[in-house]
Amino acid sequence: MANYVQNAAEAVKLIKSNNRVLIQGGAATPQALAKAMTERAEELSNVEVVHIHTEGYADYALPEYSKSFKTSAFFLGGNIRKSVDAGYAQYNPVFLSDIPVLFRNDTLPLDVVLLNVSPPDRHGYCSLGVSVDVVAAGVEKAKVLIAQINPQMPRCMGDGIIHIDRFDACFDIDEPLYELNIPAANETEKRIGNFIAEMIPDGATLQMGIGGIPNAVLDALGNHKNLGVHTEMFSEGLLPLMEKGVINNSQKKIMAGKIVSGFAMGSRKLYNFMDDNPEVWMMDIQFVNDTAVIRQNPAVMAINSALEVDLTGQICADSIGTRMYSGVGGQMDFMRGAALSKGGKAICALPAITGRGVSKIVPTLKEGAGVVTTRAHAQYVATEYGVAELKGRNLAQRAKALIDVSHPDAREELERAAHERFGPSFISFNTPIKAEETTLV
Repeated sequence: MANYVQNAAEAVKLIKSNNRVLIQGGAATPQALAKAMTERAEELSNVEVVHIHTEGYADYALPEYSKSFKTSAFFLGGNIRKSVDAGYAQYNPVFLSDIPVLFRNDTLPLDVVLLNVSPPDRHGYCSLGVSVDVVAAGVEKAKVLIAQINPQMPRCMGDGIIHIDRFDACFDIDEPLYELNIPAANETEKRIGNFIAEMIPDGATLQMGIGGIPNAVLDALGNHKNLGVHTEMFSEGLLPLMEKGVINNSQKKIMAGKIVSGFAMGSRKLYNFMDDNPEVWMMDIQFVNDTAVIRQNPAVMAINSALEVDLTGQICADSIGTRMYSGVGGQMDFMRGAALSKGGKAICALPAITGRGVSKIVPTLKEGAGVVTTRAHAQYVATEYGVAELKGRNLAQRAKALIDVSHPDAREELERAAHERFGPSFISFNTPIKAEETTLV
């Protein structure tokens, strides 16, 4: 029998001092449970809160609650960056695909999971909805499961199905999901999107995140055919291509005919589309982001972003110098999986300069910056000035290719840095061979 309680305050009484608590993340963040847990601060001590990025409420990470809660996040959202900067919360660097492994092999044993789930169907099964990702492993391994049962959570197919009797405490609530509305792509993003769209063949399998550049890529794919989707994150930009039949998942080798994802974020339109939709399967991220799975699909196009890229192709995507900004996430999972896929391409997409006019292609990464994608894994870097192909090229050739797609105002400084670093080889390896020099006598 389901263990129903009156409200969130009663449900979180199951949390004890010294517990490790996993909070479901993204758009599914259970706001009522997170608040109720924090309100018990005076009764609790040394509770470790773990999660991938959450949206909305995160007061448990504030300094005034530091004696009660300590936060260790696998990916930083805007709601806890200041706490991490101030030293009251921490970042745990780990590939997204490896987080479930940490739970399953008890490297990070879980005591409690806080969940936001759909109402049960006639058989008593609820759905984790828009966030299955690392939570599926948490549900499998945690000692205590606490759930808010929310009619606004879509019921999704896949690995996020759980019987209501599994909950140690649950209660009914009508709580809106977090909605993320992305503005229309600007001209810079459109140019990048067009360059990348030209690289994508018919029948390809797409992985991309959310934001102006991914949406610009999707906007430019309207004349493509038979595209598929296998991605850690399902975004609203995919919907027009599904409606037009451009995305039909017919060529995929893994779960053909279905979109495969780990979590989703968008507006209510996206969540309504996902509800009871057999075309969309929300799966355990240990499966979704497994390179051995990803590589089996045809022509995987992994499109990811960066904060800065150095002249050798090192990609920093998680920090600004020593300041943590986001996280490793699944970038390397998909960059490597795409590279191993037949016809696949690992693409890093970014504007050439920041909003403040600072070049994102740099001689060297900032001191303390993290390398999320190594120079050995980097294949393509796309800006509004074109696409630099790095695979198969030595450091001097990479530098030239990256300078060619950098902002014009930054090129002189980058050329100077390349000359100083690579010496005469920067010229010799980037000077075209004249036809007469290759003529056999």
